[in-house]
Amino acid sequence: MIKFLIPFLLIASFSSCSKAAPPKQDATPQHDANKVIVPIGGNTWTVNGATVTNNGLTGWESTTTKVKTYVFLAQGGTLHLSLNMNPGGQNKLKVTIQGISKEVTVEGNIEKEFYVGKWENVAMGYAMVELQGVTKSSIGFGTVSSIAISGTSLNSETAFVKDNIDNYFYWGRRGPSVHLNYTIPSSDITAFYSEITVPEGNDVIGSYFMANGFAEGYFGIQVNSSSERRILFSVWSPYATDNPASIPPEFKITMLKKGNNVYTGEFGNEGAGGQSYLVYPWTAGKTYKFLLQGQPQSDNSTIYTAYFFAPEENKWLLIASFKRPATNTYLKRLHSFLENFMPGTGDQTRMAIYGNPWVRDTNGLWTSLSTAKFTADQTARKRFRLDYAGGTQGNAFFLKNCGFFFPAVAIDSQFNIDKPTTAPNIDFAKLP
Repeated sequence: MIKFLIPFLLIASFSSCSKAAPPKQDATPQHDANKVIVPIGGNTWTVNGATVTNNGLTGWESTTTKVKTYVFLAQGGTLHLSLNMNPGGQNKLKVTIQGISKEVTVEGNIEKEFYVGKWENVAMGYAMVELQGVTKSSIGFGTVSSIAISGTSLNSETAFVKDNIDNYFYWGRRGPSVHLNYTIPSSDITAFYSEITVPEGNDVIGSYFMANGFAEGYFGIQVNSSSERRILFSVWSPYATDNPASIPPEFKITMLKKGNNVYTGEFGNEGAGGQSYLVYPWTAGKTYKFLLQGQPQSDNSTIYTAYFFAPEENKWLLIASFKRPATNTYLKRLHSFLENFMPGTGDQTRMAIYGNPWVRDTNGLWTSLSTAKFTADQTARKRFRLDYAGGTQGNAFFLKNCGFFFPAVAIDSQFNIDKPTTAPNIDFAKLP
């Protein structure tokens, strides 16, 4: 009996040791069946180094770098997470979701999936997945193409930028654009007046707070850098192209006059036409006034002229006057909008208050505008980004976007304010 017992004990001991061996972290299938892939290229921002490209995260070398990826969860529940990455060595990473951190060791020189763990009781709304390097064996912490998530917090309403079809990694990182489309009288409108106040802290770099939009162009204020701000007025050419060089001479926008220190030229990429801007140090917390005129001419053209009231100088400043050929119309499709034009700041919230809108007709009669329809661009309508809002604040409208706030306001909602009662006091004969 003894000679049979010893082999049996050896087999049992070997079997016991095999079962005790921990599974490799990167090879264990621990996701739920509803796993989805979230691309880094359209959903991620970094702090203190590293770069987000369409292919993912590169240049991740510092332990101070924070990599932030955002996903909207329409319900609370569990969340499993893994990383699709090439470590380029052996590294330890920290992954944080809603204040709870887990560490994972990743190793190798090819891209593969590394399971990180399961988070319980993740709240509905936008969840930020934050990556940070802890230790590394080589120069960097690797490249990351995407994250994979699953769990009971996911459903058909889970939202993020899903793919780069039609360049939506770019548009998604810019964030959703939002608009106010005003209900206007049926009379022929020759002037459009409005005001904008950007609350302190909302003048984020990359913001365009567009005050006076019309069927053929737009007029408002921008934050172009930490040291430069502009008053921007542009008019589209009637010739459909994104390349201003391709516009035939008979369809080019003509600059008739411009104010002091105003740059004028052409623009492209989102349509093409005539552009003007004044570098001007407008500040958050102040209210700025805008006046746009549109006057059809007898030669089948329309002249558009933009004025900006500078409270710092207590006077109206001429921005520019453009002549648009093959056009014979008064002002139509009046609107305001808010957009971010820098993908790198699409994770920061900005808002503006749009107030006291008026229009003036061919008889010189001013009419106040008190109704606006809230709309958003395709980034919002495709549910790639849900951080957008509009509504009323005091007796004015507001627009808000970016920064992954929650909840959103329903697109195509209609808002009303009390009709403003004091018409603009403008001496048109004294305008520059």
